[in-house]
Amino acid sequence: MQFDWYILGTVLAGISSAFFGLFVYYNKKDKVGLTFLVFSFAFSLWTLPYAIWLAQPDAADALFWSRVLNLGATFIPIFYIHWVVLELGVALKHKKLLIIGYIATCFYALLSFTPMYISGVVPVGGFPFWPQANFLYVAFIFSICLPLFIYGMYLLTRALISKNSDANTKSKSKYMLLGSIMSSVGGTANFLLMFGIPFIAPQFTLLTIFQSIFWAYGSMQGKMFNVKTIATEILVFGLWVFLLVRTILLVTTSDQIIEGVLLLITVILGIYLIRSVDKEVEQREKIEKLAVDLQTANVRLTELDRQKSEFVSFATHQLRAPLTAMKGYASMMLEGDMGTMSAEAKMGVSRIFDSAQTLTSIVDDYLNLTRIELGTMKYAFETIDWKKLIEDILGELKPNIEKSGLKFTFNAENHDTDYRITADRDKFKQVIANLIDNSMKYTPKGTVALSLSFDRPKHKVIFTIKDTGIGIAPEILPHLFAKWTRANNANKTNIKGTGLGLFVAKEIITAHHGTVRAESEGEGKGSCFIVEMEPFGKM
Repeated sequence: MQFDWYILGTVLAGISSAFFGLFVYYNKKDKVGLTFLVFSFAFSLWTLPYAIWLAQPDAADALFWSRVLNLGATFIPIFYIHWVVLELGVALKHKKLLIIGYIATCFYALLSFTPMYISGVVPVGGFPFWPQANFLYVAFIFSICLPLFIYGMYLLTRALISKNSDANTKSKSKYMLLGSIMSSVGGTANFLLMFGIPFIAPQFTLLTIFQSIFWAYGSMQGKMFNVKTIATEILVFGLWVFLLVRTILLVTTSDQIIEGVLLLITVILGIYLIRSVDKEVEQREKIEKLAVDLQTANVRLTELDRQKSEFVSFATHQLRAPLTAMKGYASMMLEGDMGTMSAEAKMGVSRIFDSAQTLTSIVDDYLNLTRIELGTMKYAFETIDWKKLIEDILGELKPNIEKSGLKFTFNAENHDTDYRITADRDKFKQVIANLIDNSMKYTPKGTVALSLSFDRPKHKVIFTIKDTGIGIAPEILPHLFAKWTRANNANKTNIKGTGLGLFVAKEIITAHHGTVRAESEGEGKGSCFIVEMEPFGKM
């Protein structure tokens, strides 16, 4: 057929319009999407009968289908302007325009099958049957079609160049305007032929194949326009059209039934495929949104945690000065530097000193914690004799050891062994003193055995503290060195603990390239803490 390629173009334009109309509505599911769907179907009602009309060998049939296509064309302008004002958010301002436009459109649609609209078909421009416009058609063009399309493109242009429009509105208007220009050029190319003026229209009319792509993309600005979904829908829709055409073109009824059943199965499977892809895309978008929200929340929480650490550091620093004064004056009073006291007064001051000492330990724990979290912990490494350090600590703890009634032992396997290590003296001393003090606190009665040895195969200096205290439950052991961790039996024995001491100890020892671990056979069976350090010169 002479115009096969032109007919194919109009069919593609109709299919493209219907497809993108369904696509936009399926993804938006709102008033705007519904209006675009109706607008797209009206356009398909113009292009698909257009192809049928061109293929007709008989003038009467050609006239009938030309009137069908012009019925579809009658509704295009009003649906177009309705969609534009909804997309731009100015529908309320144009309510009267829409009402008048719909009334006028219905008037012309009712008369579109009369000779007053299309008088007949004649050969023109190389086409055997081209519809000829009558006075009502001319009235429609100049009262409805051109004014509404021109006004719609004016609104889109104004939104595009306006300083008050946001980036999304500008982008949306740009693509909608491009589609409108394509539609106007492609549609106008037919008008001259309808007045008997020869004009080669096909080249311009085929622009309508692409207009729906720009319209749909503009409408979907800021929403999902996923390539994976589009590719699936185009593939499935194309397969449906192919099978439908085959069904129609087959000669025998049996072949048509078989092809029809195959088409039905393909439609059902295609719908499920599109839905599954759409659901996958939707879930992925939700996950991506959650990931972004989680990242934002994590940044905020990190900042709040930093602020919390800074506040705690500031607050605990402010507590150290009065605590130091309390301990100093209480110590002087106990030693008699401020005169003699009665036994009752001495007991009271002793309790003040012990409480100040406990509070000082808690403040130190919080200070060390905040320094570790903020990364501001400083170390002054030097060579120290670990054995001498332990002996000094035991000397300082002697009053508490005697008061506890526990049997204390300290054994260094060989007096000639070099127990020197590289460490920050003050911080390492604090860790060892805390570990020894912990064993005393959680051992109501029995023994606390300290030992220092050199493991030659591992080339490590090893310090152990073994007690016969309350022990550690198996489920607590893996979490013992975490922040705020305390066993239930520990809470009953020592209510003053913060759950930070072992965490701080592990962090400090790790910074010294050492390790610390705990062992216990269970509650009531004592515990053992082991500290391993690199010998002097190894670190």
